[in-house]
Amino acid sequence: MKQALVCGLAAALMVSACGKTEDGAASNDSSAGVEQGGTGTLATALDGNRRLAAAVKAAGLEPTLAGKVPYTLLAPSDAAFDKLGAGSLDAMMKPERRAELTALLSNHLLPGTVLAVDIGKAIDAGGGKALMATMGGGTVTAQRDGDRIVFTDAAGTRATVGAADQQRSNGVVHQIDSVLKPAT
Repeated sequence: MKQALVCGLAAALMVSACGKTEDGAASNDSSAGVEQGGTGTLATALDGNRRLAAAVKAAGLEPTLAGKVPYTLLAPSDAAFDKLGAGSLDAMMKPERRAELTALLSNHLLPGTVLAVDIGKAIDAGGGKALMATMGGGTVTAQRDGDRIVFTDAAGTRATVGAADQQRSNGVVHQIDSVLKPAT
């Protein structure tokens, strides 16, 4: 019951912050009142994350991250991918494991533009934690650790947000220090 309430509150927060497009259709942008900014798209935001950029390319997700649909990207650093173990990411980037790689990367995408303040509000509304739906169909749990936001995956891996709210023309990037795995 409490989990459903937290999911509902997080969804309500995202929906209540949605704007409308010029034709009256609902927008996925949860940063209503915040000007979309930044140069380039989420795809071009990967320049500082060499391993993530290679993985996105291998999974064929570049067009998605370069498109007009807004997303929030939880971007693992190169050091975060190194924590997976020697050769783990390279093995997943092989064509026969593309589905596994896509599932992993989709676990780092949230629908719409979700700023750190939005996540903080969802955490507060959820009594200290918020379940955030990922584009991979799973959830990650957001909590605070002091003044930082920490995401936890289904296996209990914790990823702390370093640089938050890096605005792009089609969303926002939050840099994280660990890779969040989807539930198996």
